[in-house]
Amino acid sequence: MQQDIREKLKGFKEENIELSTSHTSKFESLLKSELHPKKKKKTSFKWLSVAASVVLLVSLAIKFYPTENIEQQPIQKDDAEITLGNISPEFNTIETYYTNSIKLEISQLDLSEGNKEIVDNYLLKIAELTKEYKSLTKELNTNGVNDATIDALVRNLQLRLQLLQRLKKQLNELKNLNNKQNETQVI
Repeated sequence: MQQDIREKLKGFKEENIELSTSHTSKFESLLKSELHPKKKKKTSFKWLSVAASVVLLVSLAIKFYPTENIEQQPIQKDDAEITLGNISPEFNTIETYYTNSIKLEISQLDLSEGNKEIVDNYLLKIAELTKEYKSLTKELNTNGVNDATIDALVRNLQLRLQLLQRLKKQLNELKNLNNKQNETQVI
């Protein structure tokens, strides 16, 4: 095959072909356009995302905006009774803790015929302290909020809880004592 091409080229004479003067510049520009194509300018859709955000916010505002007339709740006047829990959230937590603890201790008392007298005495003391607590609350309403009354209210709650805990301890001791006496009688 190489010989065939050589044979064909033996009789061929090269003609003098002149290239135009701008041929090299045209070739270079075509070469650049083929090798380095121009990047298409991307259109920015940033404005579209901003518009979508605005539409979203407006639609949410319309969705959650109340359309019914809003009735204002009546504001508590000074006629309302002030309690320890109404003064501040901290005092509300304290009052709730002690009242719940007192109720829990009362519910856990073991009442029987043998301890009825002791329980009644303690419950009378607690009833007196409850009356005192109510009078301190009235004092808080008449004299206004002051540290002495607040301290007295907190101490009253603490004392009631301590009395109940002491009662529970005495009832357990009495129960243990009765159990020991029953064991010694059996033996």
